[in-house]
Amino acid sequence: MAEPPALYVDADACPVKAEILRVAERCGILVYMVSGQGTRPTPHARVHHVVAGDGFDAADDWIAARVQSGDIVVTADILLAKRCLERGARVVAPTGRPFTTANIGSAIAMRALNADLRDMGAIAAGGRTFSKQDRSRFLNALDAAIHARR
Repeated sequence: MAEPPALYVDADACPVKAEILRVAERCGILVYMVSGQGTRPTPHARVHHVVAGDGFDAADDWIAARVQSGDIVVTADILLAKRCLERGARVVAPTGRPFTTANIGSAIAMRALNADLRDMGAIAAGGRTFSKQDRSRFLNALDAAIHARR
């Protein structure tokens, strides 16, 4: 069996940390919880908490510099997702949406469009609330990414 991938988490606003910890324990995956200012530490031996600093995109830069082909990244940040895909990683959003080389371009374009619409006042800032279905989709997508690697 292949060595399990490392799992990098853009942790500052990640709503699925508890789910990630359960999967890491079950699958024996090393997890890097990366944040700008730090997150509440957990006692899990397979989890490393990394404080990347408070510079703009410090956590993103830390992850993008270390992720390798076959690793898995959990982030809602589309630009970080693109950087990680370019390095051969699998990327899953906390909602369960997988980012791929086939869909990252349209995700970036939609991000830019929504930013323009917010700037014009055509849409409100903020998104929908995080749901139980999002959590379930995330767990399924994370399991799929892990099993695809193995």
